[in-house]
Parts: sequence; structure tokens; C-alpha cells
Amino acid sequence: MNTKVLTTLEFNKIKQKLQPYLRTDMGQELAQALVPVAKRDQVQQRLDETKDGADLLRVKGGLPIAQLQSVAPSLKRLDIGGNLNGPELAAISRNLQATSSVLRFFRDLDLPFQLRALPHLIEQLVGLPEQTQMLRRSIDSDGTVLDEASTKLAAIRKTIHSTETQIRSKMDEYTHGSNAKYLTEPIVTIRDERYVVPVRSEYKHQFGGIIHDQSASGQTFYVEPQSVLNLNNKLRQDQLAEKQEIERIFAELSVMLAPYTNELRHNQTVMGQLDFINAKAHYAAEIKATEPIINANNEVALRQARHPLIDQKKVVSNDIAIGKDYQAIVVTGPNTGGKTITLKTLGLIQLMAQAGLFIPAAEESQIGIFREVFADIGDEQSIEQNLSTFSAHMDNIIQILDQVNDQDLVLFDELGAGTDPQEGASLAIAILDYLGGVGAYVVASTHYPELKLYGYERPGTINASMEFDVESLQPTYRLLIGVPGRSNAFDISKRLGMPEAIVAAAQALMNDASQDLNNMISDLEQQRKQTEAAGVELQQQLADATELHQELSHAWADFNAQRDQLMSKAKDKADELVNDAQKQADEVIDELRQMRLTGRTDVKENQLIDAKGKLNKLHPERQLAHNRVLQRAKKKQELSVGDDVKVLSYGQTGVITQKFNDKQFEVQVGIIKMKLPARDLEKIKPEKTVPQRHIVTVRGSSSHVATQLDLRGQRYEEALANLDQYIDSALLAGYETVTIVHGKGTGAIRQGVQDYLKRNRRVKKYEYAPASAGGNGATLVYFK
Repeated sequence: MNTKVLTTLEFNKIKQKLQPYLRTDMGQELAQALVPVAKRDQVQQRLDETKDGADLLRVKGGLPIAQLQSVAPSLKRLDIGGNLNGPELAAISRNLQATSSVLRFFRDLDLPFQLRALPHLIEQLVGLPEQTQMLRRSIDSDGTVLDEASTKLAAIRKTIHSTETQIRSKMDEYTHGSNAKYLTEPIVTIRDERYVVPVRSEYKHQFGGIIHDQSASGQTFYVEPQSVLNLNNKLRQDQLAEKQEIERIFAELSVMLAPYTNELRHNQTVMGQLDFINAKAHYAAEIKATEPIINANNEVALRQARHPLIDQKKVVSNDIAIGKDYQAIVVTGPNTGGKTITLKTLGLIQLMAQAGLFIPAAEESQIGIFREVFADIGDEQSIEQNLSTFSAHMDNIIQILDQVNDQDLVLFDELGAGTDPQEGASLAIAILDYLGGVGAYVVASTHYPELKLYGYERPGTINASMEFDVESLQPTYRLLIGVPGRSNAFDISKRLGMPEAIVAAAQALMNDASQDLNNMISDLEQQRKQTEAAGVELQQQLADATELHQELSHAWADFNAQRDQLMSKAKDKADELVNDAQKQADEVIDELRQMRLTGRTDVKENQLIDAKGKLNKLHPERQLAHNRVLQRAKKKQELSVGDDVKVLSYGQTGVITQKFNDKQFEVQVGIIKMKLPARDLEKIKPEKTVPQRHIVTVRGSSSHVATQLDLRGQRYEEALANLDQYIDSALLAGYETVTIVHGKGTGAIRQGVQDYLKRNRRVKKYEYAPASAGGNGATLVYFK
């Protein structure tokens, strides 16, 4: 990409916007070297990297990039066998720690989407955990060697500390007490790396020792007292030993790192790339930029594009398209209407995209890949070359025409301006025709009305203009594709108070063609506004329909959720009712059993029937639906004297002997007559069957219920029905055990008895009778 267009479109200012987000020297270098590229795969690779950075910024707050400086000079020293110093080793340690931090970040990363480009970069990082740990333990962040670097160094420093303590203790004898009067100040200081005290000149021999220095006035001598001479000597020796040990540690660490200079160098490069990607993501978030789509046919379709260097609160966005239906756009309109900014917006966004940056435009915006972007924008007058404005523009345009081909985008601002209008317009048309023949993509702004007709007559060319609000006399900075700009001089003059006679005379002086052109443009503007109004209305209708659809979807989801919730609650309530009913039934049976166990023999049959009624009432009654079929069935169930009925609360059959009213009847069950409600009676057809040999009947006393039931000779269904009635009667009688005689036979009734007993919750256990009592021809049943 030519450097001239980068300057003209201010691409360097975009690079400067990345600087606040860069944290490494390597990232700074990449940002400075950033230029657009013309290879599709390279552009897509850069955009993929920016997309990964933007996604991580959105969900994780960005990449964990530390402040890092370049270690390239240090690595060169290691390559030639040199030893590094503390700050150099500390810089390498920071780089290794930052590398480890990034590796941990991606190792623990759990995203609901796939990254495009960063995984390949991360695979290239080398952790070197042992070297990282060794440097961290040995070198502080400022390059100071830590005590943990070696046991010898720790011992030497411990000795130094002890010696310094002894020296200060000795020195305190001079700075405090009677000796302080010989000092100019009661302090301890250092001269020639040895501890001394400031002694008055007349007492310089008072403490013996060595004089190391004197003040400029000659009134103070810095004396090392004789009493600390040996301690200072020892301290000096220890300090030299410390220095030698530190040099040894530097050498050891340098030897440790020397085999890994290539890995360290590559790590630094990758970390710089990650820093640069992170900065691109932050800048994209700052300007609310989006990922552009590379169009396979080199068509540009920018939606709501904004100039990135203009305040985002003030900039006007525009839709800009070129390459699909037309390859040349002629933009007309008054000065200060925004033509130049529109040209720069298109060019700069295209440069940003080809550099791998997100663009300030709406989602789904498309870009092309151009070999070159050429621009002739602004005042190119050169005083040094003594060229006029027109000459400077022509010189620039000539250079463009020498290089342009069908893969280039060319931007002309005020094409042909600066000379005679008729000649300038003709030259502009000729230049556009030449570029059309080459096949280049062209956007040109102009004042010449002749170029408005050119936009209609030439294939692949379209007119455009910058909207101007005649009411407010202000430009709106909106780009209108398909509508040429018209002169607003007459309208503006009228609004400013120009006499109408003068305006009318001026209009009369215009030729018919110009007047017709302006009228045509006015009609086009009116049609455009009507179309825009209709479009806004349709968009609102679509938005309303979408909102309604979403509301209905949410309502349907809420309905299903509430239905499931109600069903769940109903099931829970049913379970609760069943459990309560079971509990009450158990209480009734336990009460009867308790009466039996306490020896009461006066339990009346009506008491047993009442107890059975309590059990049956635990079943909730259900209201029958009102329909003809049920009404006919109900009529068949109408009760009258002499009907055989089943007493539901007792589970026994009887005969109606008297009708008190529609709701009360007298029923004889066995030898007992009872007054019962109609709802407790169920009409049954009398069975014309031979009386059974064994009928279980509960009498008025528990003693009338046998402790043994004989089922031999009965059919299977009959036997199980009698067994069910008998078990209920035995439970009501309070028996703890009974005997069921089923015989041996085929074993069918025996198996049916045992299956029944297995399912009955009141049966504690059952077993065959002893051999003397029937063996496996009878079963003993024990109740809970």
C-alpha cells in the first residue's frame, strides 16, 4: 500500500489510538509497523485474531498481558556466552512469568464458542517452568539477588548483618554519652564503604583509628575509630564475598538460560502479538467497531459507516456501497456538506479492514480487498515546487493514472477544480472515462453540473449527493446514493431575504436544461423522502410484529411452565390425600384391634359398619357430568323397596325394606336393619346362582367371625373374592392371625392366595401351616 494514501487518510492517527492499550515493547513495535495488506488470506487471518481478542475482552475482560520490555539484547549476549546482570535477568523472569500466566489462562479457559486464531499462537509458547521458578526464587523484580538464591549467599548476608549490628553498637558509644561532645553531630555515616563518625577538628586524634575524609571547611574529620577497625575490615571482606557469590549466581543463571534463547525469543514475539491483538480489541470496543465481512466479489457495502477520528457522539453515519451495481460514484453538493469526510470515511475504513482492524460500521458490513487505495484529497499546493493548486492536483492524478488497475480504489475530491469550469468539467469526465475503461473503483466529488448528467449516461456509474436542509440552511451530512446534488442558491437567497424579483430574474437567466435538471433532482429528492418514510413505517410494523411474536412466544412458554407446575402441585396434593387417607384407615383398624385386644366382646355389628363407613368415606366423591347418557344411567339406578343393593360403606349386600324419602332408605343386611342414605347404596341385579357353600358374614360380635376360611372346592375368582372379604372382616374383628385353607390340588388357588397376601399392606407375614394342621394345604396369616 502506497505511503502517500496512509498520510492523506490519516491512517497513522489510527495506529496512535492503539498506543494506550499496548503493554509490551514488542506490541509497540507491531503497532508502529502496521500497514494494510492486499492478500485476502492475510487480511482474514488478522481479522480472526482481532475477533478472538474482542470475544475474550467481552467474556473475560481481555488477555492477561503484563508490562514487558524487550529482552532481545540480553538474548544476544547469552548467544555469545556472556553473563547477564540483575536487571536483565529480572526482565527475562518477568517475560517467563507472563508466559506462564497466559498459558494458565488458556488452559483454564472454558468458552461457549471456538476461538479462530489464538489457539495456534498459544501452542507456540514454551513455558520453561523450572527456569521460571529458579529465576523467581533468585532475582527480585528490580534485579536484586534474593537470599534464597544460594545457601552461601544467605549465610554471608547473615554474617554481614551481624557485623553491622556490632559496628553500630560500638558507634553508639561515641554518638551517645560522654564521647558525643567530641563530635560535630551525633551520627554515624560511611566513607570509603567504612563506618565513620564526624569528629571536631581539634579532637581528630581522640579516638585513634583512621581519618578517611574531612569537610570542606576543615572543621570536621571523618574518623574510623580504632575500636571498629577490625569489624570494618571483616565487614569489607564479607561484602567482597557477597559480591563474588552474586557474580557466581549471575553466571549460573545465565548458563541455565543460554540453551533456551530461541524459545525465549519466540515467546517474546508471541507475547507481543497477543498484546497487539488485545490492543486492537480494546480499540474496537472504544469506537464500537464490528468485524467486516470480506466480499468474494470485491464488493463494498458499508452499513452506517462512521469516520473513526470524529467524535462518535457528533459523527453522522452513512451507508456506502460500490462494486455491485456500479463501480463509480459521482458525489455532488455544496461545500461543507460532508463530501470530503465521506470520501475519507470510505478510504480509511477500507485501510483499517485490510490492516486487520474492526471497522466503525454496523454488523454485516462488507469490504473488498484492493491492491491499492489512491486518494487525491485536500489542498496539494506546493510552495517549494511553485505549483498552483490545480497543477498540484493534476500532478498527483497523473501519478495515480500511471499505476492504477482494476483492483484499485480511487478517491477524488473536487475532481477538475481550480481551473476554467468548462475545461475542468471536460477533463473530469475524460479522467472518469479512462478509469472506467481500466475497471478501477472510483468515488469522485465535484461541483460541476455536467457530471450530474454523466452519472446518468455512463453505465456502471451512479450519482450521489450530500443532503442539505433548506429550512435550516444547514447540511445534514447524509449521503444520498442515486440522487445528484442540486443548487440551493435560489432557495437560500429567498430565505435570507433576497427580493423575489431578483431571484426570479436569476432563474430566468438559467438555460432550460439546467432548470429541467434541477426540477428532476427536486422530484427525485421528493420520491426518496416518500420512500424513506414508507420504509420507516414498514420497519416499525416489522418491529411491532416481531415484538408481538416474542410476547406470544414468552406467553406460550409461561403457560406450559405454569401447566407443568400446576400438574406437579396436583400430583403432590393427590399424594398427600392418599397418605392422609391411608393414615386414617390405619387408625380406624388399629382402634378396632385395640378394642379387641382389651377384651371387649360387646362390639356391635353397627359399630363395625360405622367403622367400615369411615373407611369408605376416605374416598372423595366425584360429581358426575350432566349429560344424557349419565342421566339415563342414573334413572336405571333409582332405588325402590325390594331392590337388592350393595351397602358401599360396609361392602355387603342387602335388601331395601322401606323408603323414607328420595335420600333415606331402610336396608336389611343379614339380621340387621339399618337406616342409610341413598348415596351409600348401589343397586345391583339379583344373581340367579346357587348359594355358595362358604359365605363370610360379619356378625354383631367379633366372636362370630371364624378364625379359619375354607376355600376348597371354589372357583379361582370366587375364592379370591371371598378371601378379600374375609381378610377385611378379620381385620375389623381385631384378629392377629387366621388360617386360610386352600387345599393342595393344582396349586392355582394356593398361589392366588399367596399373591393376594403379598400385596395386602395389612399382612405382616404368612407361612404354610404345620404338618399336623394341613401343611402346605393351608396358610397361616399374621396381621400388623
